Amino acid sequence: MTTASDTRASGRVAKIRRGATFALGLACLAVLTALIGLTCVDVVARYVFNAPVSGAYELTELLLASLIFLALPLTTAAGEHVEVELMDGLKSRLLKRIGTIFAGISTVAVFAIIAFKLFEHAEKLARRGQVTDSLEIPLHLIGWLGALSFGIASVAAVFWSVKRFRKGS
Repeated sequence: MTTASDTRASGRVAKIRRGATFALGLACLAVLTALIGLTCVDVVARYVFNAPVSGAYELTELLLASLIFLALPLTTAAGEHVEVELMDGLKSRLLKRIGTIFAGISTVAVFAIIAFKLFEHAEKLARRGQVTDSLEIPLHLIGWLGALSFGIASVAAVFWSVKRFRKGS
């Protein structure tokens, strides 16, 4: 039996999830638009005016890394990762459920460990003052973005795993 407070709590979680999904989607859109704009301007400037955009290569690298990191939690929340169904041949419902639990725990653990390691690496980059070669953009910012994204993806993996377990797959 669910109580009114359980219903309110799940409503708040759903609202936070929708807001986070919208914000991450908007951020992906902004980064992708910046990538397209940068590429167009660089190509036109390079071939028409013989004056390429300074640092376009670095910006493209950073924007692509950002796009991948921003899209990771969205992909996880939607359950759209590439999967290999090793348990399809099993007839036992119990073994399939055990496999689902193991896959969920593994995904959450791997994402959490990567988030932690990326955070440590970003801190090291910040202490050392590491920057990109030509534009001198601080590299730790991308590390922190990656750590945050993997952390959010880890939380999303918890919700996805619970949903999948309840569904029985």
